[in-house]
Amino acid sequence: MRTQVVERLDAIDGAQWDALEHHGYPFLRHAFLSALERTRCIGEGTGWSPAILTLQDDQGLAGAVPAWLKTHSYGEFVFDFAWAQAYSRHGLRYYPKLVAAAPFTPATGPRCLVRPDLDREFVVTQLLASLGEYADEQQLSSTHVLFPAETERSLLERRPDWLMRRDCQFHWRNRGYADFEGFLGSFTAEKRKKARRERRRVAEAGITFESRRGSEASPEEILTAWQLHRITFLRRGNEPYLAAETFLEIARTMGESLLFKFARLGDEIVAVAVFFVGDDTLYGRYWGCNENFHSLHFETCYHQGIEFCIEQGLDRFEPGTQGEHKVSRGFEPTYTYSAHRIAEPRFRAAIADYLDRESEAVERYAAGIAEHVPYRQNLEA
Repeated sequence: MRTQVVERLDAIDGAQWDALEHHGYPFLRHAFLSALERTRCIGEGTGWSPAILTLQDDQGLAGAVPAWLKTHSYGEFVFDFAWAQAYSRHGLRYYPKLVAAAPFTPATGPRCLVRPDLDREFVVTQLLASLGEYADEQQLSSTHVLFPAETERSLLERRPDWLMRRDCQFHWRNRGYADFEGFLGSFTAEKRKKARRERRRVAEAGITFESRRGSEASPEEILTAWQLHRITFLRRGNEPYLAAETFLEIARTMGESLLFKFARLGDEIVAVAVFFVGDDTLYGRYWGCNENFHSLHFETCYHQGIEFCIEQGLDRFEPGTQGEHKVSRGFEPTYTYSAHRIAEPRFRAAIADYLDRESEAVERYAAGIAEHVPYRQNLEA
């Protein structure tokens, strides 16, 4: 197999890229990454320069790692700012670094894409080795694989040159619920009453909900969704990662994977939650509103998402990072992982020690949170 590093996604044939196994993960489809590239969310001047590692054989594209040369650590959701500061204090250069990830997406998924007719473990092993070799050739400080799927994580854990990092998110699992009331029936009486009260408050405010796939939404609705989600970012002092043109492009090219939940008060859209739909998982990505309504955030982002999963028979709902408030709505602590290859031996040793202590703290945190899930104790795992 021949290795090549590609600096533009559009230089790769979209059909060959999508023929690699993505396991229903929408954020590495050619259409998604191409939309980011074409609307200049990634590429020159953004700090996300494509360095896509590919393997070619006589039949074409055999495997790939969507990797990026990063000149900062924003949009990754695995925080290494302190590592960069430590490098700087010692007169060393941390950036650029090499990151294998779905840009702006804190969701677990495949990071090594392999053609289905090939031996996956063999190709993944080659891809990971080539990733390290490229980083060494470029004299990069570090290489990072963020939110890898379990099969890749197990291979990374076997490699002595990679350090593993663990974090905690809150995910929902579908235990075969017939409807939302059946889901609430698994709660303790107190938590069930609270969830019903939240939903009732939103209904009593006169708010109704409409679902739109990206392919169904009008351009005006899509732009409204973008403006509302931008409000959330501006409240935190930042512009959003994705441009309005990105929303429109994704809706055009992969509309069935994009879902808007619009909250309406009369004829006005007052809030929206933006989701992506995988083969068996719903991914919560963005939220925005133009007024403050009691419990509207919980209803739009969580209850509506869970209801959609039950209706569509989806197994999981990953609503994004952070938020212990998700636990009382039925989300459970779930470990996520990243892998880090640190070139400088002294920093590698220091970071390895830090990650060991951090992992213990994350385990204690997850165990403590798990004691507060709303489910009855006799609920089957």
